Amino acid sequence: MNPAAATHSLFPQSMLARLHSTAVIAVLVVEQPQQAVHIARALLAGGVAAMELTLRTPAALQCLKAVRSDVPEMIVGAGTIIQPAQVEAVVEAGAAFGVAPGTNPEVIREAIGAGLPFAPGVVTPTDIDQALRAGCHDLKFFPAEPSGGLPMLASIKAPYAHLGVRYIPLGGVTATNLHAWLSDPDVLAVGGSWLARRELIDAAAWDQITKLAAQATEIARTIRQPETAAT
Repeated sequence: MNPAAATHSLFPQSMLARLHSTAVIAVLVVEQPQQAVHIARALLAGGVAAMELTLRTPAALQCLKAVRSDVPEMIVGAGTIIQPAQVEAVVEAGAAFGVAPGTNPEVIREAIGAGLPFAPGVVTPTDIDQALRAGCHDLKFFPAEPSGGLPMLASIKAPYAHLGVRYIPLGGVTATNLHAWLSDPDVLAVGGSWLARRELIDAAAWDQITKLAAQATEIARTIRQPETAAT
């Protein structure tokens, strides 16, 4: 990650550094606040220090508040922000950042006005143009694998490389291709839904979530912290 480019970001530099270091943001659909707290603790135990709670359940905001209260060391953000009114709600819930599947200028304006670090979703050069004009330099590449994977990202990002744009790929990223994604110098972190799948949450398999997080962390360390991984 180019430190100089971080000056263009809506994200605080300290958060960018932590996201780059943890490398994986767990993406979750959670029904109960206590489940969210268990998941956050399990992820941290495996070395993953960031999570995105999607606004796809009625309890999403309560889950976010619970994690903020009970696991303050976790960077917890809100995903699936597709309506401007949702911005105020996630800010009040304590979200550290916001993410959207697409690039909606109205949502971006609300996020910037509220001081919410925000990463809109992009999948075409037009999306990137729109996001940059709106003031966003940290972008969610979604859906990553179905849209063409790393070759597609390499193609669409090339004209914007000199602007210091960073990407968070999500969609089809797994432990199998994690190394390849994180090897791209313009990838800030990846979004990982495989770390806490619905069946693991329903089974309260917190140890398994920790194991998956630890596997992802070990892969990330070979790229982001090679000296540490070698010792």
